[in-house]
Amino acid sequence: MAPSPGRRARRRPRRTVRAAALAAVAVLLAGCGLVSGSPMTDNVRPGTLGRGQPLKGAQLTVTSKEFTENIILGQIMGLVFEAAGATVIDKTNIQGSIGAREAVHSGTADGMYEYTGTGWITYLGHEKPITDPHRQWVAVRDADRANDLVWLPPARLNNTYAFTLNRANARKYGVRTLSDMAALLKRNPRAVTLCVDSEFAARTDGLPGMAARYGMKLPPGNIHKMTSGVVYTQTAQGTACTFGEVYTTDGRIKAMNLTVLADDKHFFPNYNAAPSMYAPTMKKYPQIAALLNPVTAALDNTVARKLNGQVDVEGKDPHEVAKEWLLSKGFIKEG
Repeated sequence: MAPSPGRRARRRPRRTVRAAALAAVAVLLAGCGLVSGSPMTDNVRPGTLGRGQPLKGAQLTVTSKEFTENIILGQIMGLVFEAAGATVIDKTNIQGSIGAREAVHSGTADGMYEYTGTGWITYLGHEKPITDPHRQWVAVRDADRANDLVWLPPARLNNTYAFTLNRANARKYGVRTLSDMAALLKRNPRAVTLCVDSEFAARTDGLPGMAARYGMKLPPGNIHKMTSGVVYTQTAQGTACTFGEVYTTDGRIKAMNLTVLADDKHFFPNYNAAPSMYAPTMKKYPQIAALLNPVTAALDNTVARKLNGQVDVEGKDPHEVAKEWLLSKGFIKEG
């Protein structure tokens, strides 16, 4: 069904704002330090992937957003390219989703691991997610061709949002679902205090949309914005906030004994990770697909929680975590 004129009118300003934001980011990427990067200098060679070094002579740049999982995925991509013979520039850890997206869209970077739900809602401007994960990926892949972006097949890794609370508060309030949290808000507004990161607080597929779907009228004073890492520690303590917004693949959920609330109305989209590549790069090096597809197929939520936990809980370097995993799978070899 085509959207009503009223819905189109509501959506147009967001797209205008998004276009202005992308333009501003493009200027930023061109005019300051985000274009700089460090070369990867690992002594790696092909394992089951990259035999014959099909990328020998290529210079490729990988990027990522600034959170742990996406940095690890960016390192994985870069290491695979490196083992296949490419000279790789590491421009991971760009602040914000739009900044990383624009790096690939502009050709400043050649690729990154992006998330299907983010592509569909944040970048392409749709209000409703597609509930089937494969159909969601197909829709994003097809729509983004016009933006010179190629989406390779997705992983089972689905890093969607969730709300958690510590075990003591879970027992105290008896909540198991987001509907339970909404009911608690009506009964006892003071009990429902949220710790969220700033981006989630503003995203259509984040707090505003979730609150609308579940009928939550949250007083502004109940919402505390902070960096994502602090959200976990504050939620585990359970004093500054009762509920915290987390990523479902984060290793700190288990390490901190947090209880995840079920999204019983299925609001949050599927966020399956998939390589999002600059189209001219894929045209020049189509062999990239054969290199990345087996790696992506091996990624799921269990793998992600383990890798993320090694960084966020054990304090390991994301590059080394990515490298150790690729070696353990036999995708690449040392030396």
